[in-house]
Amino acid sequence: MTSSSASSVSTALAPYGWDDAWADEFAPHEPEGLLPGRVIRVDRGQCDVVTADGILRADTAFVTPHDPMRVVCTGDWVAVEPAGNPRYVRTYLPRRTAFVRSTSSKRSEGQILAANVDHAIVAVSLAVELDLGRVERFLALAWESGAQPVVVLTKADLVPDAATLAHLVQDVETAAPGVPVLPVSAMGGDGLDVLLAVVCGGTSVLLGQSGAGKSTLANALLGEEVMDVRATRDADGKGRHTTTTRNLLVLPGGGVLIDTPGLRGVGLWDAESGVGQVFSEIESLAQQCRFHDCAHESEPGCAVLAAVASGELGERRLDSYRKLLRENQRIVAKTDARLRAEIRKDWKRKGAIGKAAMEAKRGRWS
Repeated sequence: MTSSSASSVSTALAPYGWDDAWADEFAPHEPEGLLPGRVIRVDRGQCDVVTADGILRADTAFVTPHDPMRVVCTGDWVAVEPAGNPRYVRTYLPRRTAFVRSTSSKRSEGQILAANVDHAIVAVSLAVELDLGRVERFLALAWESGAQPVVVLTKADLVPDAATLAHLVQDVETAAPGVPVLPVSAMGGDGLDVLLAVVCGGTSVLLGQSGAGKSTLANALLGEEVMDVRATRDADGKGRHTTTTRNLLVLPGGGVLIDTPGLRGVGLWDAESGVGQVFSEIESLAQQCRFHDCAHESEPGCAVLAAVASGELGERRLDSYRKLLRENQRIVAKTDARLRAEIRKDWKRKGAIGKAAMEAKRGRWS
């Protein structure tokens, strides 16, 4: 690539996150005459790629179409053919981060929702009762992706008073250690300046359930009506999927935003370290347990159970921690024969303990 063409690429793609490191990653593909670009939308085997020559429509079938973890997704940096009918994406550059969830399929498969993300914005509506367990689930996936999570409490204008709002923020902060929690009103503009300061650098992905106000929030950040918005149902605060594809949009103050459809299911995908970060206080307490393999159920000398008994740790937090760990273990076990064997061994051990306990009770009764 000549210095003039490199300069034009940098000028055109810098608003989308192009930097010297991406240029170095792309360098091996230059002799093939391919163009660097970023995927801004994927739809049914085709994608829109922004390049120095403009936005190109390209076919993604060339890039391992039968492996859901290797398909092209929004946020990818790719090498695309300059011409052709169809024009193909030849490869994507190594991903810095990837937000992955498990699919609804019975097979063990992951689905990449967005790539090369710096901030994962979890939108949570204050128009309905808070579901802290769902927030923790989103955060586990966000931490596992390599991105920095941010929780945005949308529709803050619907909260009746400042004291109630402060209480809700505190509840979420307890469930999200180390994560900024920002109450925002997209309609009134309250809190938007703080959020804009967070997302102005790098790439942010907007996540949440239908009706969480993601499209309204995206429009507020973009400063114009780009995303379609529909009213939510008064009964349960849910709305239709107004966003049907993942779209990458340039923010006027810098940075880019990937808006996503509302997620009904948020299954974990090999997210043990992410779960550990969400429940960092439990992981820290676990280091003080008498036994290094303590399951925090009934073992003597369990520091976690002691913290629950003293009120230092909420029982809901421990239940949520156990639930997410079990779910993640099941997902990993589908592809890990050794782990499956260990789980079966543990089941047999617990079964033997339970059987011995029952026999001991029968002996006392007889």
